[in-house]
Amino acid sequence: MTDKVFENNQVSIVGEVISEFEYSHEVFGESFYMLEISVNRLSDSCDIIPVMVSERLIDVSRSYIGLYAHIQGQFRSYNRHEEVKNRLVLSVFAREIQLLEEPDETVKPNYIFLDGFVCKPPIYRKTPLGREIADVLLAVNRPYGKSDYIPCICWGRNARYADSFVVGGHVQIWGRIQSREYQKKLSETEFEKRVAYEVSVSKLECPEE
Repeated sequence: MTDKVFENNQVSIVGEVISEFEYSHEVFGESFYMLEISVNRLSDSCDIIPVMVSERLIDVSRSYIGLYAHIQGQFRSYNRHEEVKNRLVLSVFAREIQLLEEPDETVKPNYIFLDGFVCKPPIYRKTPLGREIADVLLAVNRPYGKSDYIPCICWGRNARYADSFVVGGHVQIWGRIQSREYQKKLSETEFEKRVAYEVSVSKLECPEE
């Protein structure tokens, strides 16, 4: 993970493999597959995190369900066209994967660092119980003129701080990836259960330029 190009987007997760490989797409003859990893939170709940893995990184014909994996890579996004609009799809792009018989207690189970730019005005609000929240969409540059768009959620003091951010502002964020279920309204009578992914922010800074 020392390559300069990848220093602005670093992810490390450790969790249990809970799915088989599912084919995603091919680029220049290299096939990519999706895998789901269950990562424990400090509470009794867990986050189900989608991971994109190259066939060149691991034998994708095998099942690894029940094993643990330590995955290092990046949090990436792409727009999937659905009916009349685009939907932002997020996953961890694996650069290294290590299979384990049991979790490695010496490694943080869920860590992400992002260095990017605010690409829309933050949304600050309070819950009915008075908890402060701010949503920040961060654009993180990738090689060849591409960017990943990562939704981040801040709490308390961090939320108040994020409320002052301006579009184009340079921000560094540390936190963890979390999954959250929600109901998508399709019509007056139809709802669909979906999962959103975002970065729960534990620390953020605006570096001096």
